[in-house]
Amino acid sequence: MDIVGTTPAAPKAIHLSDYAPPAWLIDTVELHVDLREDVTTVTSRLAVRRNPVRAAEGPAPLVLDGEAMELVSVTVDNRLLHPADYAVTAESLTVPRLPEAATVEIVTRIKPQENTALQGLYKSSGNYCTQCEAEGFRRITYFLDRPDVMARYTVTIEAEKARYPVLLSNGNLVDQGDRLDGRHWARWNDPWPKPSYLFAMVAGALTQVEDRFVTRSGREVTLRIFVEPGNEGKVAHAMDSLKKSMKWDEDAYGLEYDLDIFNIVAVSDFNMGAMENKSLNVFNTKYVLANPETATDTDFLGIETVVAHEYFHNWTGNRVTCRDWFQLSLKEGLTVFRDQQFSADMNSAPVKRIQDVTRLRQVQFAEDAGPTAHPVRPESYIEINNFYTPTVYEKGAEVLRMYRTLLGPQGYRKGIDLYFQRHDGQAVTTDDFLAAMRDANPDAAVDWAQFQLWYRQAGTPVVEADGAYDAASRSYRLTLRQSLAPTPGQPEKAPLLIPVALGLVGPDGADLPLRLEGEAAAAGSTRVLHLTEASQSFTFVDVPAAPVPSLFRGFSAPVRLRFPCSDAELTFLMAKDSDAFNRWEAGQTLATRIILGMVAERTAGRAMTVPPAFVEAVGATLARAHEDRSFAALALMLPSEGYLGQSMEVVDPDGLHEARETIRRTVGSSLGAALRRLYGECREDGPFAITPEAMGRRALKNACLGYLMAAGDAEAAALCLEQYRGGSGMTDVLAALSLIADSDLPEREACLEAFATRWQGEPLVMDKWFTVQALSGRPDTLERVRRLTGHPAFSIRNPNKVYALIGGFTANQARFHAADGSGYAFLAERVLELDGLNPQVASRMVKAFARWRKFDAGRQAHARAQLERIQATPGLSPDVFEIVERSLDG
Repeated sequence: MDIVGTTPAAPKAIHLSDYAPPAWLIDTVELHVDLREDVTTVTSRLAVRRNPVRAAEGPAPLVLDGEAMELVSVTVDNRLLHPADYAVTAESLTVPRLPEAATVEIVTRIKPQENTALQGLYKSSGNYCTQCEAEGFRRITYFLDRPDVMARYTVTIEAEKARYPVLLSNGNLVDQGDRLDGRHWARWNDPWPKPSYLFAMVAGALTQVEDRFVTRSGREVTLRIFVEPGNEGKVAHAMDSLKKSMKWDEDAYGLEYDLDIFNIVAVSDFNMGAMENKSLNVFNTKYVLANPETATDTDFLGIETVVAHEYFHNWTGNRVTCRDWFQLSLKEGLTVFRDQQFSADMNSAPVKRIQDVTRLRQVQFAEDAGPTAHPVRPESYIEINNFYTPTVYEKGAEVLRMYRTLLGPQGYRKGIDLYFQRHDGQAVTTDDFLAAMRDANPDAAVDWAQFQLWYRQAGTPVVEADGAYDAASRSYRLTLRQSLAPTPGQPEKAPLLIPVALGLVGPDGADLPLRLEGEAAAAGSTRVLHLTEASQSFTFVDVPAAPVPSLFRGFSAPVRLRFPCSDAELTFLMAKDSDAFNRWEAGQTLATRIILGMVAERTAGRAMTVPPAFVEAVGATLARAHEDRSFAALALMLPSEGYLGQSMEVVDPDGLHEARETIRRTVGSSLGAALRRLYGECREDGPFAITPEAMGRRALKNACLGYLMAAGDAEAAALCLEQYRGGSGMTDVLAALSLIADSDLPEREACLEAFATRWQGEPLVMDKWFTVQALSGRPDTLERVRRLTGHPAFSIRNPNKVYALIGGFTANQARFHAADGSGYAFLAERVLELDGLNPQVASRMVKAFARWRKFDAGRQAHARAQLERIQATPGLSPDVFEIVERSLDG
C-alpha cells in the first residue's frame, strides 16, 4: 500500500502574528473506523461550511491537514471526485470549487500497528489507542486539524469481537451490535462541540472497574476505569481521586460534570502522562495503577494530581479551549493551577507549595536560562509538541496564581465565573482570560497592560532587595529592584507587575503590623506590594524594632530573590517565620550559600568544610520535626545539584556533587544519634495508610536514613538492609534500594538482582529499578546504564522505559556531565535511535543538552560535537531539529 506523507517537508516556523481564522468550519463529523489486522479503513463524513468572518475574502478552497496515510476516495455531496478534482501533498488534501456548504466524505487507510510515534491512532500491547493532541488527528483522516474548529462527533468503531471486546470513544454510547462474521460495532455520540485534538477512541481486550458519582444537581454519572486484565486491583486510588476531583470542582469552582459517563483507559505505551479527551481520558498506566506494594507515596500523590488535572480539563480546556496552540497555557497553566489548589486542599498546603516551587526552579528556571527559553505565550514554533514545556505548564500556573494573589480569592472567582459565562463552547485566547478577570474586577488597582507582559516576555525576573531601619522615626524602608535578562529573540525587557507578598518579623518572632507611609491604619501582618518599576521603595511606619523582612511569602511570584540576609537572619527565619514556605526557603538559601562556598573552596585548592552553625540548624530542624513531619522531611532536603548549578557562572558538576555529599556525610556523622532516634519514632506503628500523616512519617524516616547512610557506619547499613528486606510498602523498599544502589555495600548487587527478580512482571516497578541505577553517583553508572538498555525489561519503543532509564541518567548531573563527554555521546546515540521511532520522545531527551554553554570549555566542546552530530543526521525530525538548532544558535 502506498502511504502518502512519509517524506516530511523541510521544517518551517509558524508565527502567532500570522494567525487567521479558518476559511472553513466543520459542524458535524461522522466517523467510521474499521479495524483490521492488516489495515484500518477510516471513513469520515464532514458537514463543512464557509466561515462567515472570512466571507469578504471571496471563495477559498477547502484545505485539510493529513499525513502518513493512503487516500482512497473523496466524495462531495454524494458525488465521487476524480483525482484531478483535488490535490494531495505530503501534508494536505485540497478540494477547490465547493459550494457555501457541503458534505465531504473521505476514505483513508492507515496502519496503526506500524505507528511507533504513538500519535494519531496506534496499536500497542494488542490494543488500539489514540493520542491526537496536538496534531495527531491528521494521521487518522484529513481534517481541519486546529483547535479553533469545533465540531460534534458521531463515531462508529468496528472490530473483531473476540480480540477487541471493548470499543470506546467520546460522549455517550448510543448503539451497538454484532455482525455475522464475528465482528461487532459500537456507536458513540458526543453532544458537545470539540476540536479534533480532543478526539479519542480505544479498542481492546480490557477489563473495567465501575463506580458512580452524583453531581450536585442530581445527575448520576457512571465512572469506569479500563485496564488490562489482572490490574483491576490497582485502580481504587485513581477512582477515589476522580470522585474527589469531581466534588472539589463543584465546591471550589461551581463546575459540574456534563455527561452521563466518564471513562478512563490506562495504556502502557503513551508519550504523555495522560490526555483529557472529552469523557474518554487516556492515561499512562503510571498515573492509574497503584497499590502499596508496587507504588510509592510519590506515585499515589502523582495519580491524585494527574487524575484531577485531566478531569478539571473538562471545563478548562474542553468546554473552553484555546484558539491556537500559542495559547496553550490558557488551558494547561490554568489547569495546573487548579490541580495544585486541589492537591493542597487534599493534603498539606505548605508541603504542596514547596514541592511545586521546587519543580519550577529545577526545570522551568533552567529552561528560562537556556537557549530554549520562551514566553508563556510563544511567538513562534516549528513543532508544537516541543512547547509542552515547564514554561507553559508550571510558569503558566504561576501566572494564574498571581491573578489570585492580586485580586484575592473572591475577585479571582468572579473573574473565572465571567470567563465561563462569556466563552463556554468557544476557542479563545489568554487575552480573553485576562479581559474576564479585568472586567469582573473593575475597581481592582491592577495595571493589566503591564501584567500581560508575563505572557509575552521570557526569562526569570531577578528581584534585588535591601532594607534599612530608622530607630528614631520607627520606620523601615524597603527598596526593590527588578531586572530581566535578555533571552533568545528578546534582547530588551520592560518592567513587570510583580506581586510581592511580605511580612516583617520582629525580634521575638512575631509578625509586625504593616502600615505604609501615608496610610491611616495597618493592613494586617502580610500584605501584597505591587512592584511595577525598575526600582521602587516602600516605607513602613510604626515599626517598633528592627525587623527581618519575609519576602515573597508563599512564593507570590516566580522570581529569583537576592537579599543580603546574614546567616543568623536566615537561621532566625527558619525558626520563626510564620510563613511555612519562607521557613523552608530560608533553609534552602542558607544551604545554597554554604554549598556554593564549599565549591569555591575546592576550586581554590582548599579542603571543603561544613560550618558548624549549619549542622546546628539541621539539628534544630530535627528537634522540631514532630510538629510537621512532611515539612521537616522537605526542610532536610538539600537543594539539587541541577538547581545549584543555575547559581554558578560556570557549572562545576563534580564540585557540586562532592560538596553535597560532604554535607550529607557531616550531618549524618554529627547528628547520628538524633537521626537514629527520629528514624525509630517514624517507623510504621499500624496498618499501611495513604494519609498526609503517614506519608509524612515515611518521608521523614527516609530522609533520616539517607543522612545516616551518607555517614557510612555499619549500624546505618544494617538499618537500610533491614528496611529494604522488610519494608511495609514500595515507598520504604525503594528508598532503601536507592541508598543501597548508591553505596559500596557488598550486598548491593544481590539486592538489585533480587528486586528485579521479584518485580519482573510489573513494568512500572521495573521502571523504578531502572531509575534507581541511572541516578546512582557511582563512577560506573554510565557503564551500567548502557548494559541496562539491553535488559529484557527495557524497550526503546516504550516512553516510560526511556524516561526512566535514559531520562533518569540525564538528570544525574555528575555522571551525565562527565568531563570526558561520554554521557553526551551516549545521549546522542539514543536520541538518533529514538528519532526514527518516536520523534516526540527524542526531542524531550535532546533537551538535556540545552544548557551546555553553562559548563567549562572542555564539556562545551564535547556537547557541541554531539549536537552537531545530531544536526548533521539526514532525515532528522522537525521535533529534534528545532531543539538542536535552538541549542546551537543560543
